[in-house]
Amino acid sequence: MKKALLFPGQGSQTVGMGLELAKQFSVAKAVFDEVDAALGEKLSTLIFEGPQEALTLTENAQPAIMATSLAAFRVLQTEKGFDLARQAAFVAGHSLGEYSALCAAGALSLTDTARLLRVRGKAMQAAVPAGRGAMAALLGADYETATAIAAEAAGDGICCLANDNAPGQAVISGTKASVERAIEIAKSKGIKRAIMLDVSAPFHCPLMAPASGIMAEALSAAIFHAPVVPVVTNITAAAESDPVILRRLLVDQVTGMVRWRETVSYLKAQGVTRVIEIGAGKVLSGLVKRIEPEIEAMNIGTPADIEAFALAE
Repeated sequence: MKKALLFPGQGSQTVGMGLELAKQFSVAKAVFDEVDAALGEKLSTLIFEGPQEALTLTENAQPAIMATSLAAFRVLQTEKGFDLARQAAFVAGHSLGEYSALCAAGALSLTDTARLLRVRGKAMQAAVPAGRGAMAALLGADYETATAIAAEAAGDGICCLANDNAPGQAVISGTKASVERAIEIAKSKGIKRAIMLDVSAPFHCPLMAPASGIMAEALSAAIFHAPVVPVVTNITAAAESDPVILRRLLVDQVTGMVRWRETVSYLKAQGVTRVIEIGAGKVLSGLVKRIEPEIEAMNIGTPADIEAFALAE
């Protein structure tokens, strides 16, 4: 059975995620402690105790989601002897989850990953003045339809496909007026649901260019190694192991589309039959079942999940 590990992105954060792992396993607590030290603050307290509003802030949510994923991954390694190089063929992550994937695969240190995601979160939040940008979900729209709607709606602003998540689940991003126009166009075309998303900035579109520049500088200072298994990247939806290319693709990712539908189909084409979502929530597992129903999906975010995985092996 060929496996791939998947790492969730923003939106998966919940107060208390990872808490049971940290209570039961010293290796999980060590992950949260290292992230706290890297950031010079007790992010773990916010993760475990909230409030949710502060945890949801982009600059907090990004390193918090990564920390929870890596805590679960380290428990899987130390308690169940999981050997990534031997037991998985690929890793992949949704948006910020790509950083988690790179860290799990040994391309980035945990400390560097935490610091990069704090910089990324702040830069993305600051890239666009409040109220200027927006994102919307087009539920029931395929890739071609969503792309056409975005192009028609752009006008003198910006509107583009930000996340190609699954068949019938597309997310657009851009200037607020253009995104609002896209919602009306989508409704006129009979799209099942077109709804504005409660997000703090218009991610994965050209409006994020200022953040892209900041990340290029931050990433240039980070030490990259070749991952122990290839990373299927958001930008290419194909496997990559060259540290130079992986670094560049993380810069491109800030303004580029997340090609998740194609990522999962690529994994299927490479013979992957089971994916394991590592960290908080089950968002990616749900998308996998919509994209490639034949792939088995599992989640590992709690001690019970780890035991269930061990039995399934």
